[in-house]
Amino acid sequence: MKLSRLHGRKVNDYVLRKGNVWKGRCMTIRWFRGAPKHPNVDPAAMALYVGTAVSAKLEKSAVKRNRMRRRCREALRITVREVEKLPTLQLLIAPRSSSLDCAFADILQDVQKFLSTV
Repeated sequence: MKLSRLHGRKVNDYVLRKGNVWKGRCMTIRWFRGAPKHPNVDPAAMALYVGTAVSAKLEKSAVKRNRMRRRCREALRITVREVEKLPTLQLLIAPRSSSLDCAFADILQDVQKFLSTV
């Protein structure tokens, strides 16, 4: 399945307000079924639309915040590649500070737990 970007302030705010919440050890995921309402999105295409949100309050260093984002997105990409069928979802990932120091296997395990609930 293809991972696409969840872009646009209005789209991200909609998922933040209306989406369901899943909390793991390394991240919190807000998710909403269906394709985003955006002119560049084909609603018939099967895809996961992924965005990340990391506050500067979580970590002052932009380098560390970006590393948290990349680790969570990469774990999702690896896990989705192994799964055959998933519904079209919009995901807004909010990493926790523990995602910076924990083992990558822990992040993978969090993503697998989330996908098993969906």
